Formats: sequence, structure tokens, C-alpha cells
Amino acid sequence: MKTPADLARKLARQWHNADLREQRLLNPLHWPIELSIGKPTANAMLNQLHQVRQHIQHWRAIDTGQVRWEEHHYQSTSEAVELPVSWALNTPTEWVNATASPDIRREYQALGRLVQQTDPQFHSFLIRQRSLVFNKPEHEVIKAAELALLLTAGAAQGSPLRALSLAGIDSKFFDRNRTLITRLLDIRFNGLAGEQGLETFLGAQHDNDHWLLVADLDGSLLPFTQQRVRDTELMHTPLAASHVLIIENERCLHQLPTLHGTIAILGAGLNLRWLSAEWLSGKTLAYWGDIDSWGLSMLAQARQHQPGLTPLLMNRAIFDSYQHSKAVTEPLPATPEPPPQLSREEAQLYRHLLSLEKGRLEQEFIDKQQVMDTVSQWRAHSNP
Repeated sequence: MKTPADLARKLARQWHNADLREQRLLNPLHWPIELSIGKPTANAMLNQLHQVRQHIQHWRAIDTGQVRWEEHHYQSTSEAVELPVSWALNTPTEWVNATASPDIRREYQALGRLVQQTDPQFHSFLIRQRSLVFNKPEHEVIKAAELALLLTAGAAQGSPLRALSLAGIDSKFFDRNRTLITRLLDIRFNGLAGEQGLETFLGAQHDNDHWLLVADLDGSLLPFTQQRVRDTELMHTPLAASHVLIIENERCLHQLPTLHGTIAILGAGLNLRWLSAEWLSGKTLAYWGDIDSWGLSMLAQARQHQPGLTPLLMNRAIFDSYQHSKAVTEPLPATPEPPPQLSREEAQLYRHLLSLEKGRLEQEFIDKQQVMDTVSQWRAHSNP
């Protein structure tokens, strides 16, 4: 036999299960829930009748949900005994009340207010991430959700995060709520904010420097074949190369050939403000990124700083040649319309990619020899 207190403890444990909490608070199909109470044994009816009577009284006092009763016959009783056999709860409110926990009731009420004042796409996250949500003032969580709807990739345009004035936040808001904002943006942008870092994703000035991988494709231009350099240092440190190849992802280094007078800078992602460095004005520049809306958006951003750079391996012909074998789905496009810095052909490619179910070709999937040939041809036919 389970007492109301026994099942209250069980229901409280279930509240702390993120999967159950999400299902029961967001999906009406998970209701009602029914818990078995159990029946006294024949021995209990014979030797522990007082405890059985108390058990019945406790269940008769329950006013939450519905207790289902059944009549049972025992040899030791002259008449059928009506016993509680199960407890049905029909709503989240009944579940919370049945736990008899003031803490759970406070959490439930707070979640109710958060759900009412935030966008539905964030509700699962808020319900699941108790430790992150309830460690902050409620109004800060609501403000962070409001801010996450206003932010987009590159929104900071090179300014520090503390200088962003959106949704009425103060200058310390990002410091207090960095993890929460990043996680909310990850929901909107399929994990890109967390993957790239908040400053890089928003195009903000880094309080902590962004490290780029610099590779000497010549073999004699740097003290090392590869080295990491902070973007802030790269802004003010000229590199002894006539040609500079900017590459979106670090993982493409193995695809590059040996090239006279050439340095490759890899892993910038959306952090391209260093391209405004004065020393780059005398260099021959090329850019290579993924063929998808984000890759083309980064090309457009790079072109804002360096209008004369040459895009490599980012055209319709390349995409078409790999479309059926290597193209994948782009989880969340950058913007509905192509950026204005793209050429007419690039803008057409951008729209074409958005029209496809699989409109993304990652750099790493392009044949290594084709990459080496294209980069070598760029180097051979361009002069600083």
C-alpha cells in the first residue's frame, strides 16, 4: 500500500526529471497520469486493521485529482471493503499540488510567468534548464529571451557587447547573462552562437582575443609552418607575404598546396573585422568559405573590408558538381535575402541555395586536388 506521502515523493522526483517535466508541461497528450496505490494484503486486513483504516482515511482526505476506489472481499471481513486503488492527476497544476512541495510550487509558478512572457521557441529550454534559469532574477531571464529575438549574426558591427543598446539592457547585461543569451541564440541559430563564440557570432569586439590559425604556404615567411595569432595583433602586424588566402574553417588546411609568397589565415568564421588592417591594402587577397547562405554572408562581410578580394570555389558550378553526392541541409539560413555586397551571380546562387532542401556544401567535401589546382591558379595569375 502506498500512502499519499509515498506518491507525493515519487511525483516530486518526477518533477526533477527534465524529460518528464518538459513532456507534462508542454504536451497535453501526456495527461492524465495515473499512479497505482496498491491494496492491503489479507494478512494486513487480519492483523493490521488499524493501519489499513488509517490508510483509507488518508486517501479519503485527498482533494487533488481523482482517487479511484474499488470494493474488495477478504475472508477476515464480513462485508466488502472499499479501497483506494489508483490516483489520477489531470493537469500540471494537480501534479504540482500533489507533490506537496512549496519549492516545486514556486518553480511551477515562476515557469508559468516565464512561459507567458517569452517566445514559444524558448519554452522547452526554460523548462528543462532549471539550474540556469532559477539562478537568475526572473526579469533578467525574460529580458534575455527578448534580447535573443532581436540579435542576429553580425548585429554588433564591431562594437563591444556592452555597447549594444537593445531591449533596454544595461552595459553589464551580457556579462551577467552570457551563457543564457548564448543558449537562447543557439536555439534560434542551430548552435552557431555557442560554436563560434558570442562575440564572433555577433560580430562584436572581443574582450578576449580571437585566435586565428596562420599557415605559411611558402615555407619561408614565418618562423613556424603554422602558428596561432590573436586577431588584435594581426590588425597591426604586417605579414611578409604578397598573397593572403582567408579561409572560413581551420579543417581545410590539409587541402592547401605549397605556394610561393602566400600565407593562409584560417578559422575566422564571422570574425572578419581584422580584414580592415591597413597592411592588407598592398596584398592580393582571396576568400574561400562554405557554399551556403552563411558562407556567402561571410564573403560579403569580408568584401566590406576588402572589396578587391577574389572568391575561390564559391560558385554555382562547384556546387552543382557536388550537389547530389556531398550537399547537406543547412539547418538555419543566415538571412532571407542575399547581402548587398554579393555579385549578381553570387546573389543568384544564394537564392538558389535557399530554394533547395540540401543547400549547403562544406569546404572539406571539395576534392583536395580541385582545391589545390584552383588555389594554385589564383596565385599564378594574380599579382600584388
